[in-house]
Parts: sequence; C-alpha cells; structure tokens
Amino acid sequence: MATHLHQAGGAIPFSRFMDLALNEPEHGYYGSGRARIGAQGDFVTSPSLGSDFAALLAPQLLAWLAAIPQTDPDQRLSIVEIGPGEGHLARDLSAVLRDAAPELLGQIEMVLVEANPGMRRRQQALLQEVDDLPLRWCSLDELRRDPVHGVVIAHELLDALPVERLIWREGSLQQQWVALDPNGGLRSTHRPFPDRLHQEIKRVCSQGGIQLPPPDAEEGWTTEWNSALPDWFAAAAAAVDAGVLLVIDYALEAQRYYTARRSDGTLMAVCAQQAGLSPFDQPGEQDLTAHLCIEVVDEAAQRNGWLVGDQAKQGEALLALGLAQRLHGLQQLPGQHLAEALQRREALLRLVDPAGLGAFRWLTYRRGLPEGGFSLSGAPGSSESRRD
Repeated sequence: MATHLHQAGGAIPFSRFMDLALNEPEHGYYGSGRARIGAQGDFVTSPSLGSDFAALLAPQLLAWLAAIPQTDPDQRLSIVEIGPGEGHLARDLSAVLRDAAPELLGQIEMVLVEANPGMRRRQQALLQEVDDLPLRWCSLDELRRDPVHGVVIAHELLDALPVERLIWREGSLQQQWVALDPNGGLRSTHRPFPDRLHQEIKRVCSQGGIQLPPPDAEEGWTTEWNSALPDWFAAAAAAVDAGVLLVIDYALEAQRYYTARRSDGTLMAVCAQQAGLSPFDQPGEQDLTAHLCIEVVDEAAQRNGWLVGDQAKQGEALLALGLAQRLHGLQQLPGQHLAEALQRREALLRLVDPAGLGAFRWLTYRRGLPEGGFSLSGAPGSSESRRD
C-alpha cells in the first residue's frame, strides 16, 4: 500500500485505497485469493451455511427463467453469478437444478463472473467436479460481446465496490483521503470534492430527495457514497439482452442511511468473524464493506437501462419460498441424522435472523422483459409502489 501511496504523491482518495486493499492482484484481500468465507473464515454468507439457501432460491430463479420470452427454441438460458465468492452457491444450485428441473438442464448454463484471479482459482477448484449443467467463467466485457438471456445474481457484491467517504468539516462536505503518516502508517485526511463528484451527488440527491448532510449533523459526521454503481450497472446492462437482476446485500433507505444519528457511516472492516476493526489496519488482510443506499442503487440502475422491480427482506423472501416447511421437514429425519438436522436448523434460522442475514435486502431489476411474471416472493408491494 505504501508503494501505491508514494507513487500517487503520498495520498489517495478512500475509494482508491479500498479498491487496492480488496482487489490488488498480489496483495488485495480478494485479488490475491486471501479471502476466506465460511464458518472457519473471516465471515459467513448465506450460501456458506449450507445447501438449503440454494434449494430455497432455486424455485424463484426457475420461475423467472420460465417467464422469459423465447423466440428461438434453441436459445440458452443463463444463470449468471457476478462475484461468486467461494463458489458455494453455484455448486449447490447445480445440484438442486438437476433434481428440480431435469427437463431444463439441457437449456440452462451457469456463468461465473469473477474479476479477481485468486478467487477464480478457488472457485475452479471447488467446482471442478460439477457436471450437472454447463459451467463457464468469463468477464463482463466478454458477456458484452455475447449478451445473455436469463437471471443475474449479485450476492454480497455491491457492498464491496469501492466507496467514497464524505466528512462534514467546518460547514462543508469534504472527500476523505488516505495518506502516509511520518512513521509510514496510514492516516485519514480530507480535501474538497472534485467537480465531477460534487455534480454527481447533487444530481442524485435532488432526484432521490436526499439531504446531505442531514439536519443536525455534527462536526466530523461521516458517510459513504458509492460512485462505482453507475458503471457497474452499465456493464451489467451491456451483458444482458433480456433478464432479471437480483441484488442481495445489506441495504437501507436513504432516511435511515443518511441520518445524523449514523455519525460514522456504514463502513466495516471484518476479519476472523470480528467486525468494527480499523480499515487502515493490515490492508489486504481484511474485508472492507459498506451498506447500500436503496435510492442511490435504484437511480444508478434506472440511469443505465434497468427497470426497478420488487424488494423484500431476505427473511420475508425465504419464508415465502418455503423455509418454514423446510424447518418442519427436519423433524421427519431419522434419529441417526440428529446432528445434521440440528446443524441445518441452526443455519436456516440464521438465514432469517432479523438481526443478521435475515435483514439483507433482495432488490430486483429487469431489462428487455415484459412487466408481468417477474415478481419477487415475499415482496410486500408491487414494483410500482417501489418506484413511487
């Protein structure tokens, strides 16, 4: 990190620091393949808790795939996962689809989009024996040259896009930078916004009714701004001719995200199942993540050709997809499977825990598709109500 800072003149915007800390090929947390996901790793994800998550998600994906109009009977339907982590979801989905929709296996392919070579190697090792359906890795640029029809999943991906940190100082919002201190460590500093960032924030806040800073923000109030979202949605749109995009992530409405009470934003550094660490400690050795602001995500999606669909909390969506029935079914397992039943019960309850994974938001977007047939299980209202 010090080398990059020296090359940049001693200081870089926080977004650049976060990008290097996560994605630098040799030393980045994801870029090097150092990230460890699961109960024995740095953090858990829903797919890492077991195959039940994929089994619950699969009917939703199949319903969407079945509703996609096809003019060519030989046209392939794709399930695209962008940022597949360890590959747990792809592995489990392939097994579930084999049993749930054997008649569709010849028509479906799994496409994994992984930008970091270290993580791709780990996924390939885990998935080398998957032969239930065609599986390939590619980049978004490669998909742009041959766009797909199908479903795109971005599971705990957008929260790792590099964010700007905004600080309220002496009556104005400033951009956080990261600089070297005299001892070679890292410290926070701040500078006025560049004009591009200022205009972007002004435009999105005006459209979404967001006030930055919020009333009563005190000196030093800090938050995040995700300037990487528009480019990401543009790249995803170019890769999809017709399809549904499912974003699963920690996300908050603007009135909860940009509030004076949230004085230090949502940024978290996570390592060895511990959160709340300093983002400047051991860059490249820990995960960095920031919640999404739903209105900012929606604006970036709409600006790049996506129609905003339904949303639901993960707990609501999974219950609508049969999680309670799955829990009940565990009681029918033979006594010799008690340990398995208890482990799966604990995992299922964690998936809907309102203080944890159950609070994840499922946000849907679509492009190139008619309006009907693409609702989200567990969504409390229609897509029209979300756009209001």
